[in-house]
Amino acid sequence: MPQTGNIIDGKGMAAQIRSELKATVQTLSHQGTMPGLAVVLVGEDPASQLYVRGKIRACEEVGIYSEQIYLTSDVLEEEVLAVIDRLNDDQKIHGILVQLPLPVQIDPDRIIERIDPAKDVDGFHPQNMGRLVIGQHGFLPCTPHGIMEMLKRSDISITGKHVVVVGRSNIVGKPISFLLQREHATVTMCHSRTRELAHYTKQADILIAAAGKAHLLGRDHISPNTVVIDVGMNRLQGRKVVGDVDFEAVRELASHITPVPGGVGPMTIAMLLYNTVEAAKQRCKE
Repeated sequence: MPQTGNIIDGKGMAAQIRSELKATVQTLSHQGTMPGLAVVLVGEDPASQLYVRGKIRACEEVGIYSEQIYLTSDVLEEEVLAVIDRLNDDQKIHGILVQLPLPVQIDPDRIIERIDPAKDVDGFHPQNMGRLVIGQHGFLPCTPHGIMEMLKRSDISITGKHVVVVGRSNIVGKPISFLLQREHATVTMCHSRTRELAHYTKQADILIAAAGKAHLLGRDHISPNTVVIDVGMNRLQGRKVVGDVDFEAVRELASHITPVPGGVGPMTIAMLLYNTVEAAKQRCKE
């Protein structure tokens, strides 16, 4: 089991998943299908550039063909849509990812909706989101999917547990709540307007922090033996990256806890690769 003490080693789990995917990619390639991922980056945001480089390196490790399309920050929305249309028609490409955030002149919803749902490996297209809500098969958003995989690979039972999710974003909070309910958890959603936050978080068997606020949750928010999954990635002035949970204050209370960095982040990229391989496998069945 890839954890040390009560630390859930997302980095180690992600490496294991990449190894599993590499074998699958080799099999698909021998059958004449090489999975392909296109990443579209608009602008020069340093954090986005860093994320894209990490995704491309992961593709190379697994053997997935990748393309990077770089567009300037002043690009028109119609030009981005034209790129999406081209990638939708490209038989080499099984997955399309548009790195967020986008410049202000571009409507992200319009861009996401233009992606072929069969190539929406980020899992953000309304069709895939809708399938998630009603329990049908579709691409799952990568971070929530990664969280579920972490829990399962850590042998943490979900059925019947009370899970408190802090944060209600479309990327993490909302989809993870539906995935948890699929596994028969009781879910409480908290957010920026929740009063007496600690009242709810202290009831959690599993606490998922996805609010995007550094050290929002401390020792007073956690009950002993809680499983703590920290999705936050907050860069402090000294450039240090910390989570939404005060790791050192909470670590000894938690039965399991994810570090930041090295927890949920690597799993998110691993599930992106997983979705890309699944998209290629689906194409083979057509």
